[in-house]
Amino acid sequence: MTLEVLRFALRGLAANKLRSGLTTLGILIGVGAVIMLVAVGNGSSQQVQKNIERLGTNTLTVMPSTAGGRGGGGGGFARLFGGGGGAAGRAQQQTGPRAQAKTLTVEDARALADSANAPSVKTVSPVVTSSSVNSTYEGTAHAIQQFVGTYPAYFEASNDPVARGTYFTDDDVLNGRKVVVIGNTVAEDLFGTVDPVGKQITVSGVNFTVVGVLKTKGSSGFQDADDVAIAPLPVVQQSLTGYGALNQIVVQAKTPKAVDTAQTEVTDILNQRHDITGSNTADFQILNQASLQSAISSSSRTFTVLLGAVAAISLLVGGIGITNIMLVTVTERTREIGIRKAIGAPRGAILGQFLVEATVLSLLGGLLGVAAGVIGSQFKVVGVQPVIVPSSIALALGVSVAIGLFFGSYPANRAAKLRPIEALRHE
Repeated sequence: MTLEVLRFALRGLAANKLRSGLTTLGILIGVGAVIMLVAVGNGSSQQVQKNIERLGTNTLTVMPSTAGGRGGGGGGFARLFGGGGGAAGRAQQQTGPRAQAKTLTVEDARALADSANAPSVKTVSPVVTSSSVNSTYEGTAHAIQQFVGTYPAYFEASNDPVARGTYFTDDDVLNGRKVVVIGNTVAEDLFGTVDPVGKQITVSGVNFTVVGVLKTKGSSGFQDADDVAIAPLPVVQQSLTGYGALNQIVVQAKTPKAVDTAQTEVTDILNQRHDITGSNTADFQILNQASLQSAISSSSRTFTVLLGAVAAISLLVGGIGITNIMLVTVTERTREIGIRKAIGAPRGAILGQFLVEATVLSLLGGLLGVAAGVIGSQFKVVGVQPVIVPSSIALALGVSVAIGLFFGSYPANRAAKLRPIEALRHE
């Protein structure tokens, strides 16, 4: 009996191939969209999380909250302290009130490195940056997206290992040696297949010797994380940025659990140095990696669910399409239904036939949609590599079958309830 019902259902679908194909296409688009958009949301979330984890969860970045006067960051390199990692753009926390706008200086960084006042702080590094810096090597030119001036410990804290060569040292900083570590994009654009280590590049008219090449990080959306060069702070200040304010001070806590304590210590020290008292607003802000990671995780989940919900609307539209096509089919085959019932076909056989037709349409569309979603997820979307969520495949396929049963039940019921004498009279 079951095989007979299936045979009749498949014959009915084959009789209107174009109509069946278009209905299947609606389900295909819905299922494929759900899988693809959820994969994009998941991939975007993982990419951001990796970027944060790469910079460490025990890192704080201190930045000026407003543009102020020029500070005295140029001298006093006799004493070095460790570097941290990080870049502007992490979760922002206002750290107190500001009276008179002051810029961040090397002296501020040195005060934060004092273990007596900040026992939870492991390393501190002043950082200056310059964007779109012109560089050349033997006639080949490249505009370096970000040129960073800092101290050697910056590499470890920001998780920037070298693939070739080595880092510059504290001695290089103290002696003002013009050495630089470059990213993979800079190495490829300037040197091609030539090993850059030991070669000299010209940066804004100043010769730098390449001592190392960083491991590849990859792009993040429209930003290339490998298009970077890192050199000793005093050399960059002397050659590119001038002895003005720092762009940021990167602080590394001793442990991830000590981040909040370290942030409090940093805030207290800078409040004192910048004369922040009473109800005045701070002239600096502290970006907390750990807080950002938590906030990003929460917002990414919401974003992914939203994308999935938007795509699910396509599945609903596909289900309505199934209802429409099955109602048309029942109307067209009313006489056939009457003949079958007249010669003894039970109500269950008629009901089963049309339910099977609707389910086959949705199942076939679901399977093709899964294939389309999986194939589409192999390609980057706006710089994001989609990462498939296995549960989204099972959920989308299950929903597509459920939609076939749900939206096909009304037309099937209508067909099964037809009285034979009325069906035979239908023209």
